[in-house]
Amino acid sequence: RCPMRAETQNTVDAIEKSLNLLAQRLDYETAPYRLEEFNARVEDPTLWDDPDAAQKLMRDRQNLVDAIGAYESIRQDLTDNLELIELGELEDDAEVVTEAEVALKKLATLAAQKELEALLDGEADGNDTFLEINSGAGGTESCDWANMLARMYVRWAEKKGYKVELQSETPGEEAGIKSAAYKITGQNAYGWLKSESGVHRLVRISPFDSAAKRHTSFTSVKVYPVVDDDIDIQVEAKDIRLDTYRSSGAGGQHVNTTDSAVRITHFPTGIVVTSSEKSQHQNRDICMKALKSRLYQMELDKRSAIVNDVHENAGDAGWGNQIRSYVLQPYQMVKDLRTNYETSDTKGVLDGDLDGFMAATLALAVSGKSRADAQGD
Repeated sequence: RCPMRAETQNTVDAIEKSLNLLAQRLDYETAPYRLEEFNARVEDPTLWDDPDAAQKLMRDRQNLVDAIGAYESIRQDLTDNLELIELGELEDDAEVVTEAEVALKKLATLAAQKELEALLDGEADGNDTFLEINSGAGGTESCDWANMLARMYVRWAEKKGYKVELQSETPGEEAGIKSAAYKITGQNAYGWLKSESGVHRLVRISPFDSAAKRHTSFTSVKVYPVVDDDIDIQVEAKDIRLDTYRSSGAGGQHVNTTDSAVRITHFPTGIVVTSSEKSQHQNRDICMKALKSRLYQMELDKRSAIVNDVHENAGDAGWGNQIRSYVLQPYQMVKDLRTNYETSDTKGVLDGDLDGFMAATLALAVSGKSRADAQGD
């Protein structure tokens, strides 16, 4: 039997590495017993006496079923394709070997994706998310940069198949936006996006500078999980001020002809949330949910080790607080300052290709947590 080509062997090694990590995250040896426990509880006739607890149980059970199924499917596909390669080589059938090698490459991509998804096991990782973008130092340049980031995240979310709803938007005086807030709905939306909180720095030749000089701009991004109804976050009426106002949107379908936009200020924390895309009643509901999500995020930050200091201490959108640099001139590079992950494909990144950055930060978070647990022991 001929030895496997080096490229194919590397692909197989990558798949096996992903499978090993998936098995560890899943605790595969105990998974069947945990599933048996779930199944026994599902058959309990009193289960739906508490609908919220029942729904959580069903979700947890389905997540375990999906995780087991993904692991076993990848493992079986790996075995099948290795057998095909061996058969093709024995029968000197190059076409069979080639087809199996192509299938293995696709399987490696799938395995890496599942490995990454397995990292999303935080308390609120499975939740929908709010995403806020605020321009910082840099005037018109910064407003244009904020608009570019908003487009980048919308593109990323759409590629994931997520639903994106614009909650509020304040246009810049000359170009771009001063701020925007989105609700992004989809499985693990918060888990994916949480590492994007921080200041993003852009370096480029300014299209607004007649002298064509290089400019540096800053925009802050903040991400908060949408709070489930069963998570009890108390907001006292005396602690908030609710204002209504007329939206100052750019025109078209988002123009309000009445004072339907809503702003809620939370006095103890200084948090301000706004919504201007729906009726006043809906805006109040959206703002309260956003406020509770912000307060919940503060509690998560207190109880868990956050990946980067910027996420804990938001700071101003300016020098010293950035998590990522996007350099368009004099060379092309996007680099995350926490993980050192970088790419020269700036166009791809600005078109929403962010998974590599998110994966690197998620992996850093897991390794950091493991070290913290070890020190705790």
